[in-house]
Amino acid sequence: MNKKKSIKIAVAAVAVSAVAVLGAGAIIGATGWTGSDYTIPEVDLSAVRENVDTQSRYLYEQTVVDDTEDYLGHPDSVLLKDGKILTLYPKGHGKGAILNKLSTDGGKSWSDSVKDTPLTWEDSLETPTVYRCTLHDGSEKLILISANPQWPNMKTDGGFNCSVSSDEGQTWTQFESFYSKGSNGGVVPIVAMSSLTQLKENGEFVDKWMGTFHDSEFINYKTILTFDEDGYPYWSKPEKYFSKYRLIEEKAKMCEVEIIRSDGGKGDELCLIARSNSKKMNSLISFSTDEGASWSQPKEVPAALNGERHKAEWTNDGRLFITFRSIERGPKAKEAKGFHLFNTKKWISEGWVAWVGTYDDLKNGKEGQYRIKLAHTYLDGQSADGYVANPDTGYCGNVVLPDGTIVTSSYGQFSPKAKASDGKLKTYIISKRINLKDTDKLVNK
Repeated sequence: MNKKKSIKIAVAAVAVSAVAVLGAGAIIGATGWTGSDYTIPEVDLSAVRENVDTQSRYLYEQTVVDDTEDYLGHPDSVLLKDGKILTLYPKGHGKGAILNKLSTDGGKSWSDSVKDTPLTWEDSLETPTVYRCTLHDGSEKLILISANPQWPNMKTDGGFNCSVSSDEGQTWTQFESFYSKGSNGGVVPIVAMSSLTQLKENGEFVDKWMGTFHDSEFINYKTILTFDEDGYPYWSKPEKYFSKYRLIEEKAKMCEVEIIRSDGGKGDELCLIARSNSKKMNSLISFSTDEGASWSQPKEVPAALNGERHKAEWTNDGRLFITFRSIERGPKAKEAKGFHLFNTKKWISEGWVAWVGTYDDLKNGKEGQYRIKLAHTYLDGQSADGYVANPDTGYCGNVVLPDGTIVTSSYGQFSPKAKASDGKLKTYIISKRINLKDTDKLVNK
């Protein structure tokens, strides 16, 4: 046997051994995206450029949703039937009383709020998530979920809390707890529900919704939401749904999953995008053609889509607008000057960004059409915007208005001058209005 042939056999044996040890998901890095830079254009909306036309100047505006506290974070939003936008968020980093603001003019201003919210909202321990459920009898339910994770130096019974509104957010039920430690199927969730997806049976939508969350060991669970004849919510016993790829799930520290249904939200395939909290690989992507009963071998997403807490919306022209916290692991990031939150040179963040592309881009592992840097999030001590930003942002509330305008809201340190009571930069919530017809023009200039 010649030397070249023996080397090839040895390499093949190592590859087979790796798959045998790590399981079917071991070759997710084969796409070649790990540690690369994105190559698609990025529109920077942090500051107005001199050659921006009048029609596009609104893209650079930052509308304050709430800046009344030292730290406000992790918003989620829902578009109400009367055209108002309801945004909910915790008074603090994750845990804290759930607050809210309303916009009556499509995100141009935020002034009103829902009054007389449930007292139990004051004891929320997690980032609230809110969804609309449209039932076949014509009724509409808004459902707000807040998990009970194990915070440091704090005892919790686990499980997750659920509050329902049947009148477009005017009134809400008190929190009801599901699957605490003492119950059958008890769990200690984090970011519940990171996604909520209406399911199909025999090709038709039914009154069932699949919710997802993870725990501190980065085990990912799903639970099915239904409503009884009186409109009360019921969640099925949480079950692990990614165990086939447990070694990858564990290595990536897979969490905060977003699920996108194909064909504008009407198709028969589901796409899963997950945060890779270990940052040893890019975010993961996987597909299901059996309503989440099984998933394809996970692959790493292109660098353009790598990040944390993806939130996706279908736009009126059939594209996808996906917001997330940027995580950059390529050569440009490693060479970047400056510092970031975790004081490591293995990655940096550009802060709050959005990805614009098609479902086919996701399906075929393409980079997409372009990215948008929605606003700069300042690091403490940073006086000007730039490539390196504060990663404490994302977790967006996104809605699409009838005219195609996207209203996206996030939290962060958006000003080097806005100071908290301790002298550090204030973390607050802003919103941006984006119409892809106008960002398309900026890309094509």
